[in-house]
Amino acid sequence: MYSDEDLKQAVKNGIFTASSVDEFKASVLALKNQKNIDEEDFKLVGGFNDIFVLIACFLLLFSSIFVLKPINEMFGLLSFIALSWGLSEFFVLKRKMSLPAILLLASFVGGVFILAGSFFPQMSQTSLIASAAASTIAAYLHWLRFKVPITVAAGTVAAVALIISTTLNIFPSTQQWLLVILFLCGVVAFLLAMYWDCADTKRVTRKSDVAFWLHLAAAPLIIHPVFSSLGVLAGNESLFNMTLVIILYILMTVISLVIDRRAFMVSSLVYVIYALTSLVNTYGGIGYGFALTGVLMGAVLLLLSAFWQVTRQKIVQLLPSSVRRYVPPIFNH
Repeated sequence: MYSDEDLKQAVKNGIFTASSVDEFKASVLALKNQKNIDEEDFKLVGGFNDIFVLIACFLLLFSSIFVLKPINEMFGLLSFIALSWGLSEFFVLKRKMSLPAILLLASFVGGVFILAGSFFPQMSQTSLIASAAASTIAAYLHWLRFKVPITVAAGTVAAVALIISTTLNIFPSTQQWLLVILFLCGVVAFLLAMYWDCADTKRVTRKSDVAFWLHLAAAPLIIHPVFSSLGVLAGNESLFNMTLVIILYILMTVISLVIDRRAFMVSSLVYVIYALTSLVNTYGGIGYGFALTGVLMGAVLLLLSAFWQVTRQKIVQLLPSSVRRYVPPIFNH
């Protein structure tokens, strides 16, 4: 299998022309028909060697902390961060391994987060601000060097933590508006994800992978405040609230179909299962509501998966053309 970087290098070496590479990509996409779009494909594991390297990196990184911590705790963290970056230079930049790249990014950004907080004697709003700011910068630097798709989502989450901690520190009274702030941050993250998605509606480049991880980060930020404000998980099991949860889930399913991303449906699944279970137990007089709900939701999701593109076609055709050009195209089966 050849990556985009391999093809770009071949163009630089004069083996292919840029136009012939573009024609080749278009030909492959046409032969595969809708595969890249329909399957919401993204590269995670290139082979078992990725898992082998992942385990080795995990052992080396976390063992180094325990070995060096007795000497000096800060030195142990610095070595952990340095190892994360150094391993990325080889396994990400040269070998282009996707699964180890995720671990090494998480260890680098997480290590910076913990290191920044270690300069403060105890956990506080100030230490959280420093840690969030440092990890945001770390994610940005990591992106500039390695371009790992999940990095943008990690940086976005760190930036959200920075915004929230700074806001609460300056304006403590905004604590009561925390869910609203989270929701607004989620909307901004979703718009950022759509920006990357719109730049590659055919989903053949790294931009689509960046959008995938951003959608996974944005969905909980949007969904959790909405359902929490209804008191779904706090014992507020009124018929109105439970019905509203189901209606909201249907709306999120429609959004998922339009943008051809399943993140919203997965992120809100726990809420709708809880809502349906409560409805069945309370108004149906059945003691095994959770099992019945699991069967129902599993069947519905499998059915939707089987007819995903057919359903998409019905919905997307109702949208104006000015909107349709920003979403993945429809392929007739």
